[in-house]
Amino acid sequence: MAKIPEYEAVAAKLEPEAIEARIREHRMGTLVVKAESGAEIEVEQTRHEFPFGAAITSGLAESDPIAMSDSDRKMFLKVLEENFNCAVHENALKWCDVEREKGKQDWSSADRILELCSERGIPMRGHCLFWEKEKWVQDWLKALDSDSLRGAMMKRARETTARYKGRISEFDLNNEMIHGSFWRRRLGWGIVNEMALAAKMGNPDAVLFLNDYGILAEGGHNAGAYFEQIEALLDAGTPIGGIGCQAHSATFLNVPVDPIIAQRNLDRLTRFGLPIKITECLFDHTEDPQAQAAEMRRILPIYFACPQVEAILFWGFWAGLHWHPWAAFWKEDWSITPQGAAFRELVYVKWWTSTKGRADSTGSFSVPAFYGNYRIKSKGKVVEASLGARDKTVHVSIA
Repeated sequence: MAKIPEYEAVAAKLEPEAIEARIREHRMGTLVVKAESGAEIEVEQTRHEFPFGAAITSGLAESDPIAMSDSDRKMFLKVLEENFNCAVHENALKWCDVEREKGKQDWSSADRILELCSERGIPMRGHCLFWEKEKWVQDWLKALDSDSLRGAMMKRARETTARYKGRISEFDLNNEMIHGSFWRRRLGWGIVNEMALAAKMGNPDAVLFLNDYGILAEGGHNAGAYFEQIEALLDAGTPIGGIGCQAHSATFLNVPVDPIIAQRNLDRLTRFGLPIKITECLFDHTEDPQAQAAEMRRILPIYFACPQVEAILFWGFWAGLHWHPWAAFWKEDWSITPQGAAFRELVYVKWWTSTKGRADSTGSFSVPAFYGNYRIKSKGKVVEASLGARDKTVHVSIA
């Protein structure tokens, strides 16, 4: 049976050479170092520009009911700082955690997590302003009449974005709208636009993301509905600033990620011209550590090679406090898992620039390099440099 042309085109993009070519094109530039002719030069990357992040458990906060031990907190922060350069609250910022009882707000865990990340130069995204699934809506909200419910919604949106203005720049607006309808059923289908406008009242610069699952993973069973939803919201003028794809592989169908479906749906999402973020990545469909590692090596390059993908965040990394502990990168005793090793191998070896050489007769040393921060050494001198996607090429003098 002949394969359809679209399948052939997508399959061609999945050839290892094609993926590597896109990574070189979209994730690398050139560092040109000027030094004395013949001088030895060392170029060492110190940080990725591309955001590789993780969800942060509420247990990181000392006052949280599930707080980890002091020794685990120390290790958690060490591993976080050494392996990730962005983060997201797992649960601490959700309304159902912040205000479990009407009028009794507790931001302490969310604030403490943000503080600890900020101290380490790790920016956070906001998850989430609202959650469309009724099971995650507080009983006191469900009991409100329509006018009071709308008022509570407006207050939540404004207060949250205003509270974190200048500290959190983006938020998942109304989580998992394909899988729930509480807010739209109670207040009408235009409520999503009202949520967005209320969030913008608190911070006009806040970037609002959609977020759902079954788009790239789980056979892409929700992709068609997601495309229609995005188009409808944009047509309605809703200020959506980004597309979030959770990419859990065990949430629904419990099957490995199909590379063809992941690539095809990424390609289809690019037509909206919005940033795409892999917001809750987990290779958790199996408890076989080697199979998880193999899937990491097979799928993560597809996400990284897509130019519209602007971040990849994993839904936790330590088994001690993890939604699916069998899929953690580090075990409860802090030994690394095969999947964690595969992540390190890709991000800090394969996609990392560390090299040395000599300046040519004109005093120039040119290096293809991944976008990020660099430390450059030559003849006892050290300079710092940044190479960004907007730059493409950066000239650094160490003569």
